[in-house]
Amino acid sequence: MAIDRHDAEKLATELYAALARGDRERIGALLHPEFQGRTTEGLPFDLGGTYGGPDRMWHEFWRQVGKNFVARAEPAEFAMLDDGRLLVSGRYTGTARRGGALDAEFVHVLSFTDGRISGLVQLTDSARWRQALDGAGRELSAIEYAVEDNVASIRLNRPDARNAINQAVGDDLYEVAQRCATDTELRAVLITGNGPAFTVGGDIAVFADTDPAALSATLRRMTTPYHEAIRVLTELSVPVVAAVHGSVAGGGLGLLHCADVALAAEGTKFAAGFTTLGLSGDGGNSWFLPRLVGLRRAQQFYFGRRVLDAAEALEWGLVTEVVPSGQLRDRAREVALSLASGPTRAYGEIRKLLRDSFTTTLPEQLAKETEALGRVAAGADPATAVRAFMDKSEPTFEGR
Repeated sequence: MAIDRHDAEKLATELYAALARGDRERIGALLHPEFQGRTTEGLPFDLGGTYGGPDRMWHEFWRQVGKNFVARAEPAEFAMLDDGRLLVSGRYTGTARRGGALDAEFVHVLSFTDGRISGLVQLTDSARWRQALDGAGRELSAIEYAVEDNVASIRLNRPDARNAINQAVGDDLYEVAQRCATDTELRAVLITGNGPAFTVGGDIAVFADTDPAALSATLRRMTTPYHEAIRVLTELSVPVVAAVHGSVAGGGLGLLHCADVALAAEGTKFAAGFTTLGLSGDGGNSWFLPRLVGLRRAQQFYFGRRVLDAAEALEWGLVTEVVPSGQLRDRAREVALSLASGPTRAYGEIRKLLRDSFTTTLPEQLAKETEALGRVAAGADPATAVRAFMDKSEPTFEGR
């Protein structure tokens, strides 16, 4: 009896979740005893080939991938084929353990027998996997990226388009986010933009040039790396500073939200703008806004199409500080350098504690605080700070 689409998608989703967890037991339950895997030729470490049986697929392919990469398969679209197989398209995202960022599209074709997955055919860009191992990363076209004084500078660089977010911006942001995540010397991140605006959000010119029938796929492809970049930046173990000017709109607000310190130049305008285009929104706005400004204001921002000026954004809690326009870059650099010279290991734990506080109970949060305190106290910075306090001197933090 052929499997229906709902059950096929459920099995596929469970498989990707189990792979992300490294749950060998669950993977074994999902795969048919006669499972056959066929992977892309040209993958590094001779991983391309055919694997007969669940055990071989686990030990010789998935486990070997895990030894060399911190990566996961992110499915984006499912399509049922006429022959009963399921076509899954998405992206592999992550890093090589001793290299650079991995960002490779994939297509998987899954077969089913007796309610279990009996086959997987993988197609992916093997060159992207080898490139990640080389640590070269992809060439940037829409972002300027540099590291100076242990501060990473991420500067949106489509000034003629007011830094509108297109595929290149999404891909570049994911690339630099991964670079930040794998840079063990990094101590702070500063996000800014070139030109008259920080970002006006999604590139409407791209939407207008896209066939309406293809718009859904285009938006999925654009938002996948962009959202992954926001996730990575939010989860970094170092503080993030954002300095915005001109206008900040749509999904571009996500780069403001993921910052610990958000500076805005006087005269900056803030807007969602999604419903003007008949869209529901992206950039993590539906998660961040209720937490930053409260549910009612988030609803007003979306449904009322509110446009906030810098002073209102400060009053609402969208930004930390409003700065005279001519002083924004200097002030942002000053804040980033100050944070970079601080106890960055403690900052990393604080970032995670604050982020998780919305989804944990008080007892759970208290336990997390104790665990985090123990981890930080085991490093060098607390002892240095205590001695400096007793000596009435300024401590020099090493971030460890």
